[in-house]
Amino acid sequence: MELLFKLLLIIHVTGGMIGLLIGSIIMCLKKGDKRHRLLGKIFAIAMLSAAIPSLMLAYLHPNYFLFIIGIWTIYMTLTGYRALRFKKEQKANYQWFDFLISGGMFCFALIFLALGIFNLIRHNSFGVVFVVFSGLALLMVYQDSVFYRGKSKFKNNWLIVHLQRMIGTYISSATAFLVVNNTFLPAVLAWLLPTVILVPFIVKWSKKYGIVLPKVQR
Repeated sequence: MELLFKLLLIIHVTGGMIGLLIGSIIMCLKKGDKRHRLLGKIFAIAMLSAAIPSLMLAYLHPNYFLFIIGIWTIYMTLTGYRALRFKKEQKANYQWFDFLISGGMFCFALIFLALGIFNLIRHNSFGVVFVVFSGLALLMVYQDSVFYRGKSKFKNNWLIVHLQRMIGTYISSATAFLVVNNTFLPAVLAWLLPTVILVPFIVKWSKKYGIVLPKVQR
């Protein structure tokens, strides 16, 4: 069992390091060209390679926070990458797998919220982390439901979803790196700092690249 743990840990760390490196490069390069698409595929594979073993690692050596990052990363990566399938469609034709992903995230968001409230009641400030991640997850699931029903205000909603989710995946990678290597920041701040820094970029780029539909077409 210990050998399995070490093997999973190597895969998890390697995938996380590659994902963080490639993600940082993508953030700085031009978007949409062949180089971006290639690096994007590598980034998605690396992040899933880091996230999936993290769930097993969290089970073998119980760690709620590793489990949160793993669930968040899997959800953001899958929904962000699958959004590209709808590049030529105004209304998404979602499959059962897409509903399974969003439904699963909805359930975990409620669990995170319950854990957050429980910890705050016990005067554990780390409950804030659970509540913040729960709120963000519920917001993303709501956006999924809007996309499912073809009610998005954006003509290129696939691009907005892709942008938001892949940056969200990068936030997961940066958060994991900061938390593991943190030696001077308060734990809560280490967990939330990447989110605080990068979410404004999601908002800015969503407004910049989003093509709003005329009201008569919504």
